[in-house]
Amino acid sequence: MKALVYTAPRSLEWRDELPPVLQSGECLVRVEAVGICGSDMHAYLGHDERRPAPLILGHEAAGVVVEGPGTGRRVTVNPLATCGSCRACKAGRNNLCPSRQILSMMPRQGAFAELIAIPAENLVEIPDGVSFEKACMAEPLACGWHGVRLGAGALDLPLAKAKCLVIGGGAIGLGAALALKAQGAGDVTISEANERRLPAIRSAGDFTVASPDAVMAADPGAYDVVIDGVGFSATRATASRAVRPGGVIIHIGLGDAQGGLDIRRMTLQEITFIGAYTYTPRDFRDTAAAIFDGRLGALDWSEIRPLEDGASAFSDILDGRAAAPKIILKP
Repeated sequence: MKALVYTAPRSLEWRDELPPVLQSGECLVRVEAVGICGSDMHAYLGHDERRPAPLILGHEAAGVVVEGPGTGRRVTVNPLATCGSCRACKAGRNNLCPSRQILSMMPRQGAFAELIAIPAENLVEIPDGVSFEKACMAEPLACGWHGVRLGAGALDLPLAKAKCLVIGGGAIGLGAALALKAQGAGDVTISEANERRLPAIRSAGDFTVASPDAVMAADPGAYDVVIDGVGFSATRATASRAVRPGGVIIHIGLGDAQGGLDIRRMTLQEITFIGAYTYTPRDFRDTAAAIFDGRLGALDWSEIRPLEDGASAFSDILDGRAAAPKIILKP
């Protein structure tokens, strides 16, 4: 099969690779669409020790089952494979399984390829009329759906009455903003520094759009809920300042590991901080259902490119030339 292989920092090669070997209970899926994630960018830059080269990256996939249970089905792929029997899995929190595996981390090669192997229970069937390009967005959008669900559970008022800020207008941040709306929030502001993204953000939903400078210039404590979809020191500092006393910060982005949080303010003002990692199987299914029935909008703000041109797509994202919040590659 053909695959886009990460071979060294800032190096991707379109080449022949052996197809995956199916284990018991797995399906072979022909990939029809796969998104580029921020974690793929971190690996591409050599910043993720969990993804050493050579490796096939990519985990936001949709396609057709060509071997295994349900052959012929059109499916979107939950890339998180877990044991199903540990304490976390039995509690429905499979994303915290200590033996979890994910497409694009060894031993599971990723979806920037013509074929992937994945457990049958990780597949959600796509209804007729829903494109692979929309369906593959279930994975990044499920991250925001999961974070919003956790944050709503910790909030001291209904989401419908909350003033919400999302930091970052990429696919994770925009997905979180769409999830806020779908789960009942009415007042949602998105802060985004890249002006190229603003038209897509404005077209995606009924949001207020603000620059990071404007958010930092406002009085502290303006928001009940702050979602950091970027995860750098500077965005954590913004979240610490923007959230009100007794409010909630939901941290999804994985930009860097240290700095930014105002621990003193968070302690004195009893601010809740929630780290939100990926999603549960329920979150993934609920997100897919929300895509299928249109609750997350038209989802027409992605850009589609051939997988064999993936190296240039990574370069465009890195250099800030990509206007779309999400680039989707097609084998």
